[in-house]
Amino acid sequence: MSKYIIVGGNKIEGELSIQGAKNAVLPLIAATVLNSSTNIIHDIPEITDVEIMIKILESLGCTVKRENKTLIVDSSRLHNYEIPEVYVREMRSSIVFLGAMLSRFGKIKVSYPGGCEIGSRPIDLHLRALKQMGAVIEEKHGFIVCETVNLRGCEIQLDFPSVGATENIMLAAVRSRGTTVIRNAAREPEVIELGNYINAMGGRVFGAGTATIFIHGVEKLHEIEYKIIPDRIVTGTYLIAAAITGGEILLKNVVPDHLQSVVSKLRETGCIIRSDKNSIELKTPRKLNSLESIKTLPYPGFPTDMQSQMMALTTICDGTSLFIENIFESRYKHVNELIRMGANIILDGRVALVKGVKKLTGASVTARDLRGGACLLLAGLAAEGETVLENAHHIERGYDNIHKDISKVGGNIVKIQ
Repeated sequence: MSKYIIVGGNKIEGELSIQGAKNAVLPLIAATVLNSSTNIIHDIPEITDVEIMIKILESLGCTVKRENKTLIVDSSRLHNYEIPEVYVREMRSSIVFLGAMLSRFGKIKVSYPGGCEIGSRPIDLHLRALKQMGAVIEEKHGFIVCETVNLRGCEIQLDFPSVGATENIMLAAVRSRGTTVIRNAAREPEVIELGNYINAMGGRVFGAGTATIFIHGVEKLHEIEYKIIPDRIVTGTYLIAAAITGGEILLKNVVPDHLQSVVSKLRETGCIIRSDKNSIELKTPRKLNSLESIKTLPYPGFPTDMQSQMMALTTICDGTSLFIENIFESRYKHVNELIRMGANIILDGRVALVKGVKKLTGASVTARDLRGGACLLLAGLAAEGETVLENAHHIERGYDNIHKDISKVGGNIVKIQ
């Protein structure tokens, strides 16, 4: 298992360019099976989740080639419908192949998904929607087998604006008969990106980014070349890296509009933030103020994927900050590790009360999930002394060589295999 050795105390100062978005590229990779043709996608991040998705494509019969940050997928020879269990158990996002494969192949066999253990993430919404569209679904021995002769468009009301369910329905509806309407759809930028990708290959998706999405089925799709959006969570993480160390950073290849809720909270701490069309700059004040409250919510609310990183920052803010985790009930696994580093945090169910301390101290800590790992890395940058961060593989699921980026802007961090 790899780990990071971090020596805190250095200010994060300089300029970085942000990688392509993890949560956008994964459904786009699943969408490559739809067109039975060539897909060229630029700005692909070098993360383990992408590697797993590539292995899934290859197991289905697709030809995949990677040239630096560009992925070339030829899905014309797709012939298999079973996804190896080992890949699905490693990554929850692989479940988006359900809709894509039903749309293209009419059949798929897949195990229940794995990924970070951050709480209950049932796929009931996905399966119920696919059944409404005409899929016959059998669940047994930990596997899901979905089949259909012809998917048909229908109206689907989601009980919760689930990103995964919204994306699966969109993928399934692309080549279905008639029109599919998704109500209470997720509005995340990554959902918009999937709609744009589908449309660029000849699909007909309208309303992505709003609560109601319309997908008009088409018979044929064509080859595509596409560049994905930058990662808003990586952007937020790097902004906090500068803030927690008292530094200053300029981030390029960003979409500031995707970060409004995060930027608002950083400004509340006293950080000075300026942005233009595709860059954002943060300067840290002499004193960081606490946050009255942070409540995680579906987009455009504060993202659950930024909760742990913001908590790392508030451990050294002046005053007390309140966190309420509304999305995943087990997303506080980083709390005990922060306490090992000297943080003062009281945890009660989905609520965490963070009382700022004068300093954190280096310790041996363990990443339990992707974003919690990023939180501990940030804490290590601010801590006095050395921090040993175990289970770095969790962080590598979503951050493209984060240790190299942090080193470029002054951080003292090395990766040990």
